[in-house]
Amino acid sequence: MALHSHDFVEAYTGLTGFGMDRETDEASLIVYLQKFSDDRFMEVMRKRLTDEEIEELFQVMSRLLRRHLNDEEYHELFLKEPHEH
Repeated sequence: MALHSHDFVEAYTGLTGFGMDRETDEASLIVYLQKFSDDRFMEVMRKRLTDEEIEELFQVMSRLLRRHLNDEEYHELFLKEPHEH
């Protein structure tokens, strides 16, 4: 069984765009992130990103993970591993 999924982008039929309302923004963010992390897309994109762009993306994601997840959530939801207390 796969640990990761990208089901939302496959099923979502609503509007994709930012700035209309919170619900559309949230859905659009999921769509963009799931499309961005697609294996075929990233195979092309990763070679085109500069070192600075890679660092910038990593820093933004790391900051958000630290800000919004506790240690247990980080291990279970993001790393997909049991949290050792």
